Amino acid sequence: MPRLLFALLPFTLALELRAAPPAKPVNLVFILTDNQGAWTLGCYGNKDIRTPHIDRLAANGLRFTRALSSNPVCSPTRATFLTGLMPSQHGVHSFLDPKFMMGPQAYNTLQEFTSLGEILRDAGYTCGLSGKWHLGANLTPAEGFSFWATKPDGHTKEFYNQEVIEHGAVRTEAGYTTDLWTRRGIAFIEQNTTRPFFLFLAYNGPYSLGGLLGNKARNRHAAYYADKELPSFPREPMHPSQRQLKQYHNNLDSIRRVAAEVSGVDDGVGEIMATLDRHGLTENTLVVYASDQGWMGGQNGLWGMGDHSRPVGAHELMMQIPYIFHQPGRITAGTTSNALVSNYDFLPSVLGHLGLAAKMPTQPISPGRDFSPILAGTKIAWDNAVFYEFETCRAIRTDRWKLVLRHPDGPHELYDMQVDPTERANRFGQPGTEVIKADLQTRLEAFFRLYSTPEYDIWQGGRSKANRVTGK
Repeated sequence: MPRLLFALLPFTLALELRAAPPAKPVNLVFILTDNQGAWTLGCYGNKDIRTPHIDRLAANGLRFTRALSSNPVCSPTRATFLTGLMPSQHGVHSFLDPKFMMGPQAYNTLQEFTSLGEILRDAGYTCGLSGKWHLGANLTPAEGFSFWATKPDGHTKEFYNQEVIEHGAVRTEAGYTTDLWTRRGIAFIEQNTTRPFFLFLAYNGPYSLGGLLGNKARNRHAAYYADKELPSFPREPMHPSQRQLKQYHNNLDSIRRVAAEVSGVDDGVGEIMATLDRHGLTENTLVVYASDQGWMGGQNGLWGMGDHSRPVGAHELMMQIPYIFHQPGRITAGTTSNALVSNYDFLPSVLGHLGLAAKMPTQPISPGRDFSPILAGTKIAWDNAVFYEFETCRAIRTDRWKLVLRHPDGPHELYDMQVDPTERANRFGQPGTEVIKADLQTRLEAFFRLYSTPEYDIWQGGRSKANRVTGK
């Protein structure tokens, strides 16, 4: 090779590298379900409920085995997913009253913060919502979204003949609303195949609460479950702290209803993935599957979420959520992580994966940690501790221990999660636990000193944007 040509090669290569077009932005599909424990899915060990599409998503992606929500109620957890903030920062401590959804008192509870949709819109993404919002001002698009199909209120009365919002107007959807959200999600994807998009597909299923559990399932899976015993739902005596939903405890019709609705959501996941495949978008789309909070279906004699017991609870299965990340070529298929992660880690991690880490809001400072290197198969230093807050109840969960404190005067709980994973032996105040309790309490208090805003810190006399469940 001529000496001059050899000498020019590095220069030529450098020019080519500089001239290379920027990487194509990665699309985001965030599938969020309503009131779903991770244990209801086949990929998390359930042998009774059919979830082939979600199981396939996990088999071809990464599944977190210890993902916990920071709160047990819809509105606060959704606010946390989208902002990376705790309730004592964003102010949404419990579920919002319907009056905040539409009408003269309606307002967007996230309006003072920068959220995921706004970040991605400003980065050139088209953003669409299909499904449950439950963060206020439901009638018109907000937080960076231009495509907007949602519910007038937050809670779910049923899944048929329900009111929905489309094109700024309320109408009645005669069909199955789970399928409606899927169809609108597909329409949004197909409208944006040539530009980067963010689809927030927020199912109001399986919604395993309230009066609808007194009605038998009606969807396409109802017949399959009609004669199933579903032993994955423990038939245990009712826990003395169960306050609400008592009529559904060990009720086989209610249990079958839950199973059918979980499978109904699974159908939608399959259709969304088929749409991405059909348009050649799968490899360039990060798909995340999660639930807003966990849910209990009889374990330890409890049914529902943390707000359905008194004192309000922080049981592990009320906190544990499915957390699945999928992108072929960038996330290794069939991998798992046992890192303790939370929904407040979602925003920085997604932005990190999308190459937008610099866009993470800095005020208020988020407790969220960027676990995107884990998605890429890289081992990182990780503090296995997550924090939880529901009005007057706060908790810290570490590898071994969980401390639950209730303001101002208890009752308090301390569990050794290694030897007592079902939390049946409260060790708070027991001899030999003084040091670990003091250490955990110090860490819990330090966390909220750093990640709270006086206006919204209930423990310090602050207010909630939502109606209070506990206290005054």
